[in-house]
Amino acid sequence: MLWVIVFAAIALAGLIMVVSYGVWLVHKASDVMSEVAVLADRGGQLAEVLGQISMPGPGVSAAGSSSTVSVSGSAHSAHRDVG
Repeated sequence: MLWVIVFAAIALAGLIMVVSYGVWLVHKASDVMSEVAVLADRGGQLAEVLGQISMPGPGVSAAGSSSTVSVSGSAHSAHRDVG
């Protein structure tokens, strides 16, 4: 008869562990779903910011001027003829 009490205690301990693990798992799942919601919100913010960026057309540099540069005069004043 002692073995029935031992097995019942083991089954009760196992049941308590399964219920505890289930509660822990539900809390972790809600944490993960909260993080997924934050990630989706950040993704929407990123899409909004990327939608505000406009790319310049061809032939325009990052400064907004033409891609060709004209230079007048000598590059180095030390190369001038003195005399």
